[in-house]
Amino acid sequence: METSTGTPRKRHVLIVDDNAELAWFFLEILKLHGYEATVMTDAVFALKYLLSHPIDAIICDLQMPTLDGDLFFATVERAKPELVRRFIFVTGVAEDARFHKFISTVEAPVLRKPVPVESLLAAVERVAQ
Repeated sequence: METSTGTPRKRHVLIVDDNAELAWFFLEILKLHGYEATVMTDAVFALKYLLSHPIDAIICDLQMPTLDGDLFFATVERAKPELVRRFIFVTGVAEDARFHKFISTVEAPVLRKPVPVESLLAAVERVAQ
């Protein structure tokens, strides 16, 4: 992945979380570790964004007001199936019955809040390869 000037493009992480404070914290951590990152606090806008931008990893909250993470994932799976392996889910509601089946079947890292920085960075590194 190179830019038009021949320099390597930084890996780009899309952060989809309605908790803006947490999302911006993730963004700052990722930037400190050499990633580009974009925060979207609305999953519908995030869908529009990822259709027209290169994405190397997606950090996605499971419970959001306009579109929960499992439905966001399903929509991305239909629209851009190559991005399915790029997901990392973060959640404070992992034990919620609504998400139990999804969490047990999805082949993506699921990190419980509060997310240790080391776990976040390791997951991003793994899916962005």
